[in-house]
Amino acid sequence: MMSLSKSVVAAAMAVFALTAAACQSTPTQESTGEYVDASVISTKVRTKIAQDDTVSIFDIDVKTFKDEVQLSGFVNTPAEKTRAEQLAASVEGVRRVHNNIVVK
Repeated sequence: MMSLSKSVVAAAMAVFALTAAACQSTPTQESTGEYVDASVISTKVRTKIAQDDTVSIFDIDVKTFKDEVQLSGFVNTPAEKTRAEQLAASVEGVRRVHNNIVVK
C-alpha cells in the first residue's frame, strides 16, 4: 500500500514538472505569459493603424513574437508602409518592428 502512494506522488510530481516546463520560454517558443503579452501588443498595433487615416489596416497582417512585431501584407504607397512601421514602433512594449509590407 505504501509503494502505491509513493508511485502516485511520483507520477503527480512528474506531471507537475512537465506542466511547468511547458510554460517556460525557449528561443523558438513563447511562454504562456509572453503569448498573452504578444496578443495584446498585436491588438494595440492593429488598433493604432486602424485609427490612422493614412494607412489601410485591411491588407496588413500583424504578428508579435517576444516583443518584436512583424508587419506583412500590401499597401498602395511607400508612405503608407513607412507610416505603418512608425505606428507599430510607437506602441508600448514593442522592442523592434520587421516591416515586410509590400508596396503594390
